[in-house]
Amino acid sequence: MLATYLIGLREGLEATLVVSILIAFLVKSERRDRLKLVWAGVGAAVVLSVFFGWLLNYTETTLLQDYKQQELFEAITSVAAVCFVTWMIFWMRRAARGIAGELRNKLQEALAVGSLAVGFMAFLAVVREGLETSLIFYAAVQGADINGGPLYALLGGIATAIAIGYLMFAMAVRVNLSVFFKWTGVLLILVAAGIFKYAVHDFQEAGILPGIGTIAYHAGGVLDPSAWYTALLTGMFNITPEPTVLEVIAWIAYGVPVLILFLWPARKAKPSVPAASPAATPAPQA
Repeated sequence: MLATYLIGLREGLEATLVVSILIAFLVKSERRDRLKLVWAGVGAAVVLSVFFGWLLNYTETTLLQDYKQQELFEAITSVAAVCFVTWMIFWMRRAARGIAGELRNKLQEALAVGSLAVGFMAFLAVVREGLETSLIFYAAVQGADINGGPLYALLGGIATAIAIGYLMFAMAVRVNLSVFFKWTGVLLILVAAGIFKYAVHDFQEAGILPGIGTIAYHAGGVLDPSAWYTALLTGMFNITPEPTVLEVIAWIAYGVPVLILFLWPARKAKPSVPAASPAATPAPQA
């Protein structure tokens, strides 16, 4: 539940920030008549995202009847989710400071093109986050009842993100987005490492990878299956009492280097040094 809440909060806040910036720009530029196009684009994006999530679940539970096919489908979607998470956290780390200016420039271009371009821009901005949320959520809750706690946690995260976005828009509450996205990015990298570990396990269950019976360690005495901390570690980071060797290798091989790259200080651009002006040519003497 904590993992899915974090997914909903992170992805929801990104989408909410985009929509808030678009609305604020239209209001300040006295283009309120275009707001309905923004909401139409947002609504269409939400519908498509929900449909995509339903399609993922329907494909696994109805279209794929063979057990190994189901495991392979889960593995492929998990790998895709890890790729999206990785791209998203690095993109947002780079774009967090300049996202407002970039969106305003794009919206000005859309207004110049026409009314439908405004709605399409809002649709594209939200549908990207929505499709990512559906895919990551599906991969994060493999084996769980998505109609129960995880789904409510995801919706709670999205609701929290909307509340934060509203406060930032209506009350000028300042949130340090760079710090927020940095630490949620760290947590999501650990979540993605667990999803990647689950993908390797599914590949083993499908017979694609070997070593399904080669257990790396037995930690049942430390990680009591009925304890709250075991449920927390398993639900957030997929740390299980008896993983296979390949699962442990996959978790470390993804989590450690990606964390290092993400936390590595970004290089600051060196100020450009103006070129020295050429010396004045002395006037020819008579």
